[in-house]
Amino acid sequence: MPAFCLDTSAILTLRDDEPGAERVAMLLEGTDPCFACFITRMEVLYRVWKDEGERSGRLAYEQLQSLPIQWVDQTEALLLEASRIKALHRLSVADAWIAAAALLGRATLLHKDPEFEVITELDQDWLA
Repeated sequence: MPAFCLDTSAILTLRDDEPGAERVAMLLEGTDPCFACFITRMEVLYRVWKDEGERSGRLAYEQLQSLPIQWVDQTEALLLEASRIKALHRLSVADAWIAAAALLGRATLLHKDPEFEVITELDQDWLA
């Protein structure tokens, strides 16, 4: 059974009803496992807070917590893989954690973030 790791961009696509939101919703309602890296919670909270204010940020965080997502928490293996990815590729620290979660989970990363394109060993699906 395929698994999907949702990048922050995929979750924000769903929240903001952008092109690709229907695909994210279908995955979350389906039978394939969907998970996300712990750092995504922080990214959703601070991005919405920054753009729309604290109240909207906290609401987005609460809504995120209610989604049927399995959360990948920090482990030593995840830290080592994220560090390897960050050392080898030009991308943010948060994206290194997210890519590591997808790789260790043997999942397809669903995203809209061009930073991930350089990680050729990562199975990726671009939200259009």
